Amino acid sequence: MTETIKNDQRTSSLTLREMILAAMMAAVTAACAWISIPAAVPFTLHTFAVFCSILLLGGRGASLSFLTYLLLGAAGVPVFAGFKGGVGVIIGTTGGYLLGLLLMTLICLAVEKLFGRHLVTEIIAMIFGLFVCYAFGTAWFIHVSTNAVTVKQALKWCVIPFIIPDLAKLVLAVAVTSRIKKHIRVR
Repeated sequence: MTETIKNDQRTSSLTLREMILAAMMAAVTAACAWISIPAAVPFTLHTFAVFCSILLLGGRGASLSFLTYLLLGAAGVPVFAGFKGGVGVIIGTTGGYLLGLLLMTLICLAVEKLFGRHLVTEIIAMIFGLFVCYAFGTAWFIHVSTNAVTVKQALKWCVIPFIIPDLAKLVLAVAVTSRIKKHIRVR
């Protein structure tokens, strides 16, 4: 009976190792955000970092990592693209994509709970989560834009240019994390 309680506690609370890895991936996400090409929605390596977090830490660790990243940014630490920070970035035109990435990690967590951690299911969940991120971010972009932006314009500016690069980042993340997993134990 006490063994069952210990196992339940272990699965519900975070270990120090998980917290440290999540913090490290939050720092990696910040570094990846700083590598950006300016546009209506800047091209960054955010998605690459989130994909790596999911593949290395699972949905729970990736969610904690990205939430930590968002909270640091909201507190004013310049972790967002263009070395920006503050709540203004989150409630601005690109904030929906940031929140969409958090949704992606939560979708991966839900898929992980339902089907377990398998590379194929993780990839499918990340692709589905990416499109949820696009949908949420685009709706947000249209809603908070100061100019009247149509859905067609928003998709042209904020989604279509990102699809192939984001899928390439997913492939790269799978390759990189598979190499990392061979050399260190992350789970």
